[in-house]
Amino acid sequence: MRRKIYTRRTALLLLFALLLAPTDFMSAPAPATLSLASAAQGRINVNGFFSVDPANQGSSFQAAILMEIPEGLHVNGNRPLGKFAIPTTVKIDAPRGMKVSAVTYPRAQVRSFRFGEGTPEERLAVYEGRAIMRFNVTVPANFERGVARIRVTVRYQSCSDTVCFPPASRELVLPIAIVDPGQPVNRINGQYFGGGGGRGRKR
Repeated sequence: MRRKIYTRRTALLLLFALLLAPTDFMSAPAPATLSLASAAQGRINVNGFFSVDPANQGSSFQAAILMEIPEGLHVNGNRPLGKFAIPTTVKIDAPRGMKVSAVTYPRAQVRSFRFGEGTPEERLAVYEGRAIMRFNVTVPANFERGVARIRVTVRYQSCSDTVCFPPASRELVLPIAIVDPGQPVNRINGQYFGGGGGRGRKR
């Protein structure tokens, strides 16, 4: 009698376990793919650099915005060619009295992409690897001494070879010390301005 009760209990437990097993497997989390967009955009580094430190009153210097784009991704160029592609843009907000030039963008590479199965190829002008945007800054002779902050907004759209992610914006605040004309100035970050011999100090 005891053996029958034990056998019945064992069978019921096995049946209960089998009924639960499919539910457990179905509820197990699938590999994350939807987070790829945020991960990809997060991996695009955007930094700003100046060509001098500090800067004299009554002088001009250069600034560079560097985008480092991981392998397998690209961002649209400033003139991307595609009708619906969002261009990479850099907007500058300098302190009152300080003058900035128009931003110069690098030459983009023209490539063909197919976004989605069965869709026609689309030719786009894109940046890959490293893209450097530059602009000039002029400090008036009567500009107040101290730390000046230049605010930069970089807007871009990153894509893989098959899908484009939502547009993103990065905001940078670039401080630089303004000193009188008699103070010495260090030339830095030459690798971003064609000099190649700068000390590479990041701002």
